[in-house]
Amino acid sequence: MDPTTWLLYLAAAVGLSLSPGPNGLLALTHGALYGHRKTLNTIVGGSVGFVALIGLSMFGIGALLQSSIVWLVVLKWAGGAYLVYLGVQVWRSPPVDLEPGRQSSELSSGEMLRQGALSAVTNPKGLLFFAAFLPQFLDPERNLLVQFMVMAGTFALVEIVTEFALASAAHRLRPWLRRVGSRFNRVCGGAFVAIGAALPLRS
Repeated sequence: MDPTTWLLYLAAAVGLSLSPGPNGLLALTHGALYGHRKTLNTIVGGSVGFVALIGLSMFGIGALLQSSIVWLVVLKWAGGAYLVYLGVQVWRSPPVDLEPGRQSSELSSGEMLRQGALSAVTNPKGLLFFAAFLPQFLDPERNLLVQFMVMAGTFALVEIVTEFALASAAHRLRPWLRRVGSRFNRVCGGAFVAIGAALPLRS
């Protein structure tokens, strides 16, 4: 990938990362609940999920989904169901507590990694977007594996920086979040449920 194309891709990746989505919301929620350092597990999990989507898109699975309405519908409903489930879990979380060790239902690092990854890979819109987006920057004369490494690595780094900034901002708001109690969790959980319910219904 030549430098000019890479800069254009970088700008597009930054724009995509800044747009609202399930992974950004998850990083914001976990950042408020567990702190920005531990939320790195969620962020890294999401980035791994996005790298997997980019790989699937670049190596042909995106074209398969675009041609198969059955698989598209299955993925839409599976992704929507997972986001609804995630929203219910966030809704039921206890209020944010500033004192260490007081979060009785605190997630383990492995659970946060898994939630981040599943939030990314169960969204079929992401796969279809990458399938349409990435070919604009591919050079058929260059090695596809090298291009995948550059493009996936760039997007993962941008996503990590963006979501870590969200998690850090949320962590600084914890004194306010402690006062509002469970309402914050219900708002974030409700947003996940709304996204999950709307996802299968969109064309």
